[in-house]
Amino acid sequence: MPVPAGRPITLTVAERRRLKKAAYGHKTPHQARVRSQIVLMASRGRPNARIAAEVGVHVDTVRTWRGRFAEGGLPTLADRKRSGRPARFTPVQVAEAKALACQLPAGTGVPLARWSCPELAAEPTARGVTDTVSASTVRRWLRQDALKPWQHQCWIFIRDPDFRAKAQRVLDLYARTYEGEPLGADEYVISSDEKTSIQARCRCHPTLAPGRARAMRVNHTYGRGGALAYLAAYDVHRAKVFGRCEATTTAPLTGERRPLTV
Repeated sequence: MPVPAGRPITLTVAERRRLKKAAYGHKTPHQARVRSQIVLMASRGRPNARIAAEVGVHVDTVRTWRGRFAEGGLPTLADRKRSGRPARFTPVQVAEAKALACQLPAGTGVPLARWSCPELAAEPTARGVTDTVSASTVRRWLRQDALKPWQHQCWIFIRDPDFRAKAQRVLDLYARTYEGEPLGADEYVISSDEKTSIQARCRCHPTLAPGRARAMRVNHTYGRGGALAYLAAYDVHRAKVFGRCEATTTAPLTGERRPLTV
């Protein structure tokens, strides 16, 4: 029984140049390289069986790409669009999972402070909304609408009836104004605070430096040297911080005996 001859291939100069670049390029994907080599050999009149042996593919593969190029040229060497795997979850199920993420867990009877992806994946299954769904799938659904129910922000209500007047004085100082008058060049606005009960500790044995295959060794036992308070002040207009340690928080921040230097 005679073997049918392969379909003839005729290349233009531009097509041959592009095919050679794809067939012998170092960065060309393997599939594109094989298809380009098949078409180039077919344009020289070689039979399909010989091309399959030289390229290292099945003869049906040679016949497929040779025929596609003969029908449509270079664009047919690309993969055709595929339908892909059918969707496992319906749009309604996805919407119900997103709606659940937009609710507080306490309102749904779940003993949680806030949702996490594993909990959101388990809750629709427990309610019978969906079959088993992974946490990564739920995370991908939430990412589509920029939903992050595991994050939270805190706020505080203003309860002081005189808050506006008090805040106005502070804001005026930040704007270098006091009681309607601008501050002079020799006047400063200082924001001070304190950190109390800083433990002064001294190790009973010196720390050993690290060596080969040995980590730094720190003695566990230490002696207490009392507690200190750190007083710090911030110059809001010059962006400088200065401070010192004192035995108590009742020590003045500045004074004649121990003035603070900027």
